Amino acid sequence: MSLDPNDIIPAAIVVAIMLLVGLPVHEFSHALAAYRLGDGTAKLFGRLTLNPIVHFDPVGGTLLALSFIGSGGAFGFGWAKPTPVNPMNLEGGRRGEALVAAAGPGSNLVLAIAGAIPLRFMIANPQLIAQVPMLANVLSLFVSINLLLMIFNFIPIPPLDGSKVMFAFMDRRTEYQIRPMLERYGFFILFALLFLPPSNSIGLRIIDPILRGLYGLLVGV
Repeated sequence: MSLDPNDIIPAAIVVAIMLLVGLPVHEFSHALAAYRLGDGTAKLFGRLTLNPIVHFDPVGGTLLALSFIGSGGAFGFGWAKPTPVNPMNLEGGRRGEALVAAAGPGSNLVLAIAGAIPLRFMIANPQLIAQVPMLANVLSLFVSINLLLMIFNFIPIPPLDGSKVMFAFMDRRTEYQIRPMLERYGFFILFALLFLPPSNSIGLRIIDPILRGLYGLLVGV
């Protein structure tokens, strides 16, 4: 099935924005939160910056481009270079670790809101969409991919950020029992949940309604 250029071009623009802005902001937010809580590891490695080059992961960036552009903006999967954090240096123990972890997906929510504001204005004034339909499409995809990255990263399975947030709410004994196992096999569990049939339908049934609900809330449609 051939892809519509009207879908491919906006998706390519959004991928470029995510690689240059979205993913660097995500990783910078991790680094800044860690630095504010007493851990300078990210700064030591030159990651306390918005420079997209230092945050770029060749595999994760390529997968994001191929999946998002190849699907015409319907689906995107990729990542930046993980920000180094030493939890032992963080103030607040597990609470500090959770705050650092949540800072990344939280930044994606902020970016989604920033994209939704002009998009809501355009939707309220349809003549603007008629004049610059490409801009409306780019904004819509930008909001969607940032919401998707936020939701995905909050899944409570290692190595995703949501796992560290989840561990912070557990009692120590439960954490000691399940954290080593999840950190060892988390990637395989996550892969099976999202991509292997019939598990992928479970992942989509969980993520898609949340994504649609948040998109509608932000954009007003």
